[in-house]
Amino acid sequence: MSPMAAALLSSPPKVIPTTAPPGAAAGSALLLLRSRHALAPVRSILRPDSSAPFNRADWQASCAILSSKAAAATGSSSDKPPSPSGDPPAAGTEPDNDGGGNNHRPPSAIYGARTSLDPVSNLPRPLTISDLSPTPMHGSRLRVAYQGVPGAYSEAAAGKAYPNCEAIPCDQFEVAFQAVELWIADRAVLPIENSLGGSIHRNYDLLLRHRLHIVGEVQLPVHHCLLALPGVRKEYLTRVMSHPQALAQCELTLSRLGLNVTREAFDDTAGAAEHVASKGLRDTAAIASARAAELYGLQVLADGIQDDGCNVTRFVMLAREPIIPRTDRPFKTSIVFAHDGEGTSVLFKVLSAFAFRNICLTKIESRPHRHRPIRLVDDANVGTAKHFEYMFYIDFQASMAETRAQNALAEIQEFTSFLRLLGSYPTDMTPWGPTSSSNSPPSPSSSSSLD
Repeated sequence: MSPMAAALLSSPPKVIPTTAPPGAAAGSALLLLRSRHALAPVRSILRPDSSAPFNRADWQASCAILSSKAAAATGSSSDKPPSPSGDPPAAGTEPDNDGGGNNHRPPSAIYGARTSLDPVSNLPRPLTISDLSPTPMHGSRLRVAYQGVPGAYSEAAAGKAYPNCEAIPCDQFEVAFQAVELWIADRAVLPIENSLGGSIHRNYDLLLRHRLHIVGEVQLPVHHCLLALPGVRKEYLTRVMSHPQALAQCELTLSRLGLNVTREAFDDTAGAAEHVASKGLRDTAAIASARAAELYGLQVLADGIQDDGCNVTRFVMLAREPIIPRTDRPFKTSIVFAHDGEGTSVLFKVLSAFAFRNICLTKIESRPHRHRPIRLVDDANVGTAKHFEYMFYIDFQASMAETRAQNALAEIQEFTSFLRLLGSYPTDMTPWGPTSSSNSPPSPSSSSSLD
């Protein structure tokens, strides 16, 4: 045992006030004790002998000894309840002299209440699968950001992912990302692809620009309705407003209805319904959900006007911290990568890494490389060729807790210039059939596939 540790065992530590002169030696260890009611300020410093050189092993042994002494002192005074007022006991009621005239009371006598070291359970921990439950740890309603206004399909997706959540509307996708990063919201639920309209490219770009993690997915059947002010007939319409993808998803049905109307794009479906209602537009209809009609006092002129009955939008759930991947249920993993100067051969190698390990891919998406959109290839015989550079997004059916997924990414990292894991999260296994006529808002009765 080192001389420092032996000295600490043979005699109790000396308490030096925090008002020590500026020339006091460095290398002190702080003992921070938490009161039962509040975190008390640090009032003393335990200092080893400054003449001996610093040794990490001695320091660790000293900390262990001091911790055991603090626990023993707390235990010896546990049968003496603190004063109801929280004031220190009167002098002489709890003496603890070390023979040198120094009176050392246990921490309970110093702070007026019994104290103990913080248990490990109180330390911060990574998010787990249980953190996807609708009830947050702090006891309040989970705040979930979505793009749009009340009545939007994204609001219904937030309610399906996190029942009884507090849905926070955002006017843009990027605002929803920032709401989570700035702790205004706990989660964000944003669309990533639609079975008819394809990928939402804006959110793919924002996933790369921001540092949020995908912690889940939810698939929402989309049921479009043609909405107008009460008393308006279809023959009077000259214009239809909605989100561009909603207009595209209902193009054939609008033609079959015999409507000779112009299509006008709007930021979101529910926003178009709100605009028609607030402006009193009697020659304009909106394509939105039945819930939007209820919220804004519109009538449903036509129900289920999407061209395909199996119209489903996939949403991703975003958080500041990732969850711990598991293997007891189906998981999906999303990555993005780039390469330098090898063309499509790198993509072939990436696909081979997954195929060799029997990992199924569910999505491949390419987006222009923002920092280097064009690559020049010089050939002395032919000339200079220009090639577009892309970032590749891939979703595959495996959890990062599986060895095969870890090995696949380790192999991919060898021949890519950039590789980022966007998230490893539970797959939405909720069965869905033909879309229904209503999309429920966040409510306690809503069911979540991630519970």
